[in-house]
Amino acid sequence: MRKLPYLSCSLFLLGTFAAAQVPTSGNIFVGYSYENTNWSGISSGLGRPNLNGWEASLEGKVFPHLGIVTDFAGHYGSQSFTEVTPGGPERVNVTGHEWELLFGPRLSIPVGNLTPFAEAMIGLAHIHNGGTFPGPTNTSFTTALGGGVDYRLIKFLALRLEVDYVQTRFYSTTQNNLRLSPGVVVRF
Repeated sequence: MRKLPYLSCSLFLLGTFAAAQVPTSGNIFVGYSYENTNWSGISSGLGRPNLNGWEASLEGKVFPHLGIVTDFAGHYGSQSFTEVTPGGPERVNVTGHEWELLFGPRLSIPVGNLTPFAEAMIGLAHIHNGGTFPGPTNTSFTTALGGGVDYRLIKFLALRLEVDYVQTRFYSTTQNNLRLSPGVVVRF
């Protein structure tokens, strides 16, 4: 818990630095998001649930091929499993939602109508569990590495397909997640 104030201050300073840079261009992305995750630390029977949700990001260009991106995502889902208890097997249903706030650099190079990009981000994630297996909420440091491609439809509008490897650390254990997000990009 001691690291949380330092991390918060660091994110605030990075955000202040990014806001001080006046971007000449950038984009806003909004889309559907699918995440395959492992909720380890909650129960050994959970496996890898598939979560559905949304993702949105805002990118401001610092240089022509380098931008600073802030990424928001929310994923929701449930999974059922059987857990062995002293009273016998018990059917357990876990519902949950996970939110992520990430920040970092994005490198992109336009090639005709395509703009491939790569990104590395850090931030915070929050999870809340419920259902017949009421679990606590938890907040963790998170990292993401990924990339994707934008396909320009017209000057200010593009379609995006983005894939990220997102690592969270809920309940003092590490979760390795795969996030896939298609959507629409508005450029300015």
